[in-house]
Amino acid sequence: MSQSEQRRTRQCVSCGINISGISAATFDCPDCGHEISRCANCRKQSNLYECPDCGFTGP
Repeated sequence: MSQSEQRRTRQCVSCGINISGISAATFDCPDCGHEISRCANCRKQSNLYECPDCGFTGP
């Protein structure tokens, strides 16, 4: 899968919507390193997220 295809298929771990654009964030889980993506709206509202691999939760 190309990098542009990966960007189109990212889902927010907080609300589940497909995300794209520059306001979305993708980062590694602080505990296990799994890639986590969050939409701009959930980031702005500081919604909690949970890592699907290890269960780590964060704001």
